[in-house]
Amino acid sequence: MMLVGLAVIAWGVGWWVNAQLANGPLAHHRSVQLAVPGIFGLTLLVMWELLVRGLDVSLVILPAPTVILARFGTSLPILWADFMQTIVKGALSGYVLGCAAALLTAVAVDRSDFLRRGLLPIGNFVAALPIVGTAPILVMWFGFDWHSKAAVVVVMVFFPVLVNTVAGLRETDQMQRDLMQTYAAGYWQSFFKLRLPAALPFIFNGLKVSTTLALVGAIVAEFFGSPTVGMGFRISTSVGQLALDMVWAEIVVAALAGSAFYGAMAKLEGLLTFWHPSQRRT
Repeated sequence: MMLVGLAVIAWGVGWWVNAQLANGPLAHHRSVQLAVPGIFGLTLLVMWELLVRGLDVSLVILPAPTVILARFGTSLPILWADFMQTIVKGALSGYVLGCAAALLTAVAVDRSDFLRRGLLPIGNFVAALPIVGTAPILVMWFGFDWHSKAAVVVVMVFFPVLVNTVAGLRETDQMQRDLMQTYAAGYWQSFFKLRLPAALPFIFNGLKVSTTLALVGAIVAEFFGSPTVGMGFRISTSVGQLALDMVWAEIVVAALAGSAFYGAMAKLEGLLTFWHPSQRRT
């Protein structure tokens, strides 16, 4: 029980340090803002390690962080091959194709009342379909390689980006559009100089949400058929072998990739929408 007591002490120390940093005179400093979540995460890992060791939790139930880290270090070639298959080939390619198709379709919907009234309700219906229902069909259509996973990702990211983009393009009010008309601006001039900049925050909301959907779609699609490589394949087979440390190693890879993916989109949003109130720093 000594390790359990150390876990409680670690939580108390981490809480006190974070409270001092978050409420101190340097609370708004960039380094402190990064240190607070870092200390919180480290505290959770230390508690996880101590509680699993102290309570003698089985590897099948929950492996310790050090066990996961050791498996991560010894399985780097396998994890890299799974990353390339699932994230780069499946998720990233499907994300690019789906988002590009959604942006182009949004322009067509914006110019057509028929499409706006007919396609968007269908989009809401398709977006509500469970992935466990659509993924097996797409795997049968496109085969067991990464192409079917990219197709699943396209379906998952298309409509969130489409709906957000259409909503963003309608963000400008009538007075702003009338002003562009007084300058004799055509549709495309108004689109690129007024409506598209105003829609960028909405577009990036869809793009950021879709980063998570892309990863989930690519991994889950591999549960229904894939070559002997890929994160979904590795997770399903490792669970069958009770190799939970390998499962958690794959989860770590997915979490790191998802965080980097989301962070890249957030950084790009900051560069392109620096003028928006949501991007301003006090």
